[in-house]
Amino acid sequence: MDTYETLQQSYKEILFSFLQKKNEQSLYDAQQFSKKVLEEKVSPEEIVSIHLEVIQELYPDIPPETQESFEFLLEVMIGYGMAYREHQILRNRQKELENEIDVAANMQHTLLPSEIPDVEELDIGVITVPASKMSGDYYHVIKDANGLIGVAIADIIGKGIPAALCMSMIKYAMDSMPNSILQPGELLESLNRTIEQNIASHMFVTMMYGSYDPKSHIFYYGGAGHEPGFYYSEQQDRFEELYAKGLALGISKEAKYREFSREMSEGDFVVLLSDGVTECRTEERFIEREEITALIRKYKHLSTQKIVDNVYRDLERWQEFQLRDDFTLIIVRRKFKENK
Repeated sequence: MDTYETLQQSYKEILFSFLQKKNEQSLYDAQQFSKKVLEEKVSPEEIVSIHLEVIQELYPDIPPETQESFEFLLEVMIGYGMAYREHQILRNRQKELENEIDVAANMQHTLLPSEIPDVEELDIGVITVPASKMSGDYYHVIKDANGLIGVAIADIIGKGIPAALCMSMIKYAMDSMPNSILQPGELLESLNRTIEQNIASHMFVTMMYGSYDPKSHIFYYGGAGHEPGFYYSEQQDRFEELYAKGLALGISKEAKYREFSREMSEGDFVVLLSDGVTECRTEERFIEREEITALIRKYKHLSTQKIVDNVYRDLERWQEFQLRDDFTLIIVRRKFKENK
């Protein structure tokens, strides 16, 4: 006896028992039968067909209209079964895509620094939070053999797996550069050539890169179309915009990048951020840049890591915990001598 005949016989016995006794045991048996047909991958239309055949066998004299109604139901279930199978195929494909995205997200996480270099002269705080599983933000902090500190923040214009692949290329390119190319202008030009040759024409990368020299206390920086940061002067108690004009990476291989510099006094700090920080918004309006600097000022007596954590917490609350874009905030502060 094949599977179909076995199921038909079982269904006949269960249905007959229910029609004769109408007890709880028959209903329980029906539930167990449902599990069985799921295991055997029996389609809904096949179940209706079995039901019709059993009814015809048990009650050969049923009215023609009743029999025709079952045949009508059978046609309905055939359409339902086809739609259901298509739905299951789409669900399986979606699960496969979600698994791929999880792998890419995990890969992205490994591309970010596992720890911030310990620098005697500097206090460095970083927070990065993706708006979804995949992030378009990237940051990099490195200390070279000569003691120079390099800090980068980038925003990859693109999402999902392509952004993760682009991020891995940026990290590899930066890790492969010799220590002599830690100066911003030269580094951005080198990165631009690599990115322009290896990413799709519709993608590009914005970046701000800075290099701190602990001997001269000068912070050199350059930008490639990235969101302007801030410079805070402890002596003047004032924020200034840290702006560095430059073409985004990956648009033109001939692009050149200017280098700027600021001498950092004790207590001064640099703020680098992604547009997910400056484009935070409530239901009514965008949050102004002055509000962001006001938040930083509110917490500036704390360590830089506590500053960035508190600023994120406040901005998240203002947005009712709905992060609309990837959020990355970096603060690099020259320590006071007494805190060394």
